[in-house]
Amino acid sequence: MTPEIADFLVVDDDERFRERLLKAFRQRGIAALGADSYDEAVLLAKTQRFSRALLDLRMPGQSGLVLLRALLEENPELEVVVLTGFGSIATAVDAMRLGALDYLTKPCDADRILAAFAAESHAPEAEPSFETPSLARIEREHIERVLQDCNGNISKAARVLGIHRRTLQYKLAKFPVRR
Repeated sequence: MTPEIADFLVVDDDERFRERLLKAFRQRGIAALGADSYDEAVLLAKTQRFSRALLDLRMPGQSGLVLLRALLEENPELEVVVLTGFGSIATAVDAMRLGALDYLTKPCDADRILAAFAAESHAPEAEPSFETPSLARIEREHIERVLQDCNGNISKAARVLGIHRRTLQYKLAKFPVRR
């Protein structure tokens, strides 16, 4: 059996989202294949030559950043966009430094994703400039992420962060969490 010919690789552990994107790309005439994990994506990349890839940042097992490295080692010409539901400046900077063209946050539709690949600002001669985020901003983003993972439970989030509940409440009052 010959492998399906594809131009676009979509890697996301959320099956419904991945299948919806694959269907949208196919409706636009783009041959696309999907994978739900690092292992499946690497296997596809070894048997198939893709020109573009959309990678979810947070997946069970290896992260999208580790997958980004592996895919670019396999195919240095690959154009990659990282997609996540848990956006932060630190991971965006990491993704761009590793070679991603763009970093998008969910929810995101096929048109926005294709626009990220088509943007002229991603010309290879343009050297991206990165601004280092402040420690306070990184701390706030980390607190937001942990609090979200704990479903808003401040006591649980404080335990996960290794700080006293009152300290976390003080930090939340100082820098309110965006909802």
